[in-house]
Order: sequence, then C-alpha cells, then structure tokens
Amino acid sequence: MPLTSECVGVSGEPLTSSVDARWTMAYAAGLGDARAAYTDTRARPDVLAHPLFPVCFEWPAFLSTRHLPVGENLSSEERVRGVHASHDLVLHRPLRAGVELETRATVSRVARRPAGAYQVVRLDTRERGGEPVCTTWYGSLFRGVEVAGEERGLGDEPPAHAKLPPDAKPVEEVEIPIAATAAHVYTECARIWNPIHSDAAVAARAGLPGIILHGTATLALAVSAVVDRALGGDPERVARIAGRFTAMVPLPSSLRVRIFAPERDGAVRFEVRNAAGETALRDGLVAPRGVPV
Repeated sequence: MPLTSECVGVSGEPLTSSVDARWTMAYAAGLGDARAAYTDTRARPDVLAHPLFPVCFEWPAFLSTRHLPVGENLSSEERVRGVHASHDLVLHRPLRAGVELETRATVSRVARRPAGAYQVVRLDTRERGGEPVCTTWYGSLFRGVEVAGEERGLGDEPPAHAKLPPDAKPVEEVEIPIAATAAHVYTECARIWNPIHSDAAVAARAGLPGIILHGTATLALAVSAVVDRALGGDPERVARIAGRFTAMVPLPSSLRVRIFAPERDGAVRFEVRNAAGETALRDGLVAPRGVPV
C-alpha cells in the first residue's frame, strides 16, 4: 500500500530513557573511541556522551511511528524495504550521563523519490520537565513504495549546506578498519536492534548480500575522525551532524573518511567511501558551536 502524506504532523507519545555512564561508555567503546572525556569517571562521573549517542535513545521513539494510526498502512514486507537515507542532528547542548530524557517522534515530511517514498521523522528530546537536549530529522526511503496524496512537509528542517564542488579535494583522509563483528558489537553497545545488521538470514530476506554496518555506526566513526582532525579533539564543540547514506558497508571491510577544509563559518564537510570505493555517506557535515543551524 502507499505511504500516505496524511501522516505528516502526527506525533507519538513521549518515551522516557535513563542515560547512564554504562550506556554512554559502551557506545564510545563500540566505536573504538576511548578518549578520556567519554570514559574517565575519575575526572567526572557524568562522562560526556559521543555526539551521535542520541541515536541510541531515539531508536525506540522512531520505531513507535510505525504504530501511529496513519502509519500502519504499510505492510511488514514494505517496511523491510525501508532504509536509513538521511540524518540531521542538532545538539542543543553537549549531552552527559546521568540524565532522564523524554523523546517524542513527529512525522515531518513525506515526499516522492524515483526509488520510492521518502519520509522524515523529527525526534525531539528534552530532559524530563526541562530544557531541550537535541533534535534529529531521520529520513527513510521505502524502496518501491508509492505516496498517497500530495507531498507535505512541516518546513522545520535545518537549512542544507551547499553541495561540495565535484572537484573538491580533501585535506585529509582517514582509513578505518571494520571488523567482521563490528555490527554485532555496535548493536549491543548502542542498544539498537535491527536484525539486518546481525542476522544473516534476515539480511538475505531483505535482499542484502550479508549483514551490513549500521548507517549510524558509519556516521559516528566519521564524526570521531572529524573531531580528532578538525575540532582539536574536543567533541563538546559539535553542534550539528548531518549526512546522506548512499552505499552499503559490508563486513569485514574498511572505511575511508575524506575530510575537506573548513568553510568560512567553521563547518567541516566530509564524505565516507567503502572498501569498493563507493560513496557510502555523502554531504557529511559537522558544525561546531557558534555556527547558525
């Protein structure tokens, strides 16, 4: 069945989560990022969370949109065809362990794409009874699925940066080996369960050659490299992360993060290529605090 654009603007119930140091440290460890800010509880018991850690507590809220009254028109077979196509996260402040959070999902946009139906879900997180923590726009492409009704959007997404020129040259490239067990480790450390990343039989039923690395793992690994190479090793400077997923990362494998010169406002652009030389992530962006988002 088609994905109806009537779902735009519909929100789910807020879901609560407790972010403790065990979870934030496990996420960083699953990425192989052992910087002291994430792991040294002697310096501060409320250790810093990796900038992409919000994907962990956002995942249940994102899944909840499947059960909205206007969201159940897709069959289970059509939902399996949904792939993570884009990600845009705004961190309103650095996130630390020891907080109780509420996350609410709202369908922000439905549009037609040549390959299928594109849906953006906005995930708003705040401390329970307190201030906003982060906002994410999570884009999914449902391959081969039609859209019912006119394309609709709330117009709430951050402005996109201009695309890099085709002849842009990176100022630095970072090679990252990806172990055969990387997806299993990331699944458990992030507490994000999607069996195409850890169950070969499920991946085969989805038409994949084998289990593949999570898109958010690819993005998080790239962000760690950008923090090291372009932000002086300081993850607290990260205010916005964005990118589009365009090719799979099989396991075992490797990634090449290509980092470009900072723009005038200090934003850092990057892309990620898989071992076959395909662009696995394009239009990558890390914006430091002080850059309008």
